[in-house]
Amino acid sequence: MRERLGAGQGRLFDRFGGPEVLYVGRVPRPEPAPGEVLVRVRAFSVNGGELAARSGRLRLFTGRKFPQRVGLDFTGEIVALGTGTTGVAVGDPVWGVLGRTSGFGSAAEYVTVRAERLGRVPDGLDLVSAAALPVATTAITALRDKAALRPGERLLVRGAAGGVGNAAVQLGRAYGAEVTALARAANLDFVRTLGAHHAVDHRTVPPAELGLFDVVLDTVGTDLRAFRRLLKPGGRMVTIAFDLTRPAASLGYIAASAVHGRGRVRFFSGNPVRALFDDLARQVAEGRLRPAVDTVFPLEETSVAHRALEAGGVRGKYVVRVGQSSE
Repeated sequence: MRERLGAGQGRLFDRFGGPEVLYVGRVPRPEPAPGEVLVRVRAFSVNGGELAARSGRLRLFTGRKFPQRVGLDFTGEIVALGTGTTGVAVGDPVWGVLGRTSGFGSAAEYVTVRAERLGRVPDGLDLVSAAALPVATTAITALRDKAALRPGERLLVRGAAGGVGNAAVQLGRAYGAEVTALARAANLDFVRTLGAHHAVDHRTVPPAELGLFDVVLDTVGTDLRAFRRLLKPGGRMVTIAFDLTRPAASLGYIAASAVHGRGRVRFFSGNPVRALFDDLARQVAEGRLRPAVDTVFPLEETSVAHRALEAGGVRGKYVVRVGQSSE
């Protein structure tokens, strides 16, 4: 079957394990199929889902065929178009996320993707910094579409210093909500700079002492029952994660919440299309959202970035810069 996810150098692994299993390998340069574009990747960010896949915790979804790849989102320039592709042009600076059916693989010099799964990066935003923002489409979907957050409502963001969390704090403030951000003590000043009205150390303040909220956005996936109890009547809880140590029980609880107790827990995984990327670009252009980049790593240090994210304490996103590729 034709290779679809990477080209030139790419980050691969031949067995499940820690960050040390990652290596730089050579992979074929793909050709865009009809409706696809070929993107020269300039940067991507490190996401929790790919760490779980690399460690083997998602093997039921990723399978056991190797080599496997990492990288979910990306920024870069379009270098070729498949037949029948419209709405984009060669040379466009773009950001995107690989679709659910594509799996991981943006940690490479080239990637092919459906044209509707990317958007144009706003003028004035460099492609390395921009790589921190594609996951913000998940925050937009969670707050605007799933929770229907309204001005004046109380919003709790759990995991507020992370990739989706930091975007949710910024957007929650922009949408007119009163934002409470949960983060570790060292990151409280950081989340305040993002616009949080209240910054709380999740290690010292238990959920029961936080008060009640109209909307709870969870990016962690554990202790969902405790945070669900914080919903006001008519409150909404959205989670983008589940407990990977107890996946069946965690997903079962999410499903049961639709019929038992107060407030349904809405679970989803991001799968953005162009209209959502266009909205992301508007949020950036209007000053409602800015990229939060913790550290930039070269492609050769992807394993270092993985180890850093696993250690916790990230402020925004770890971004990996992809070097210039030969034609």
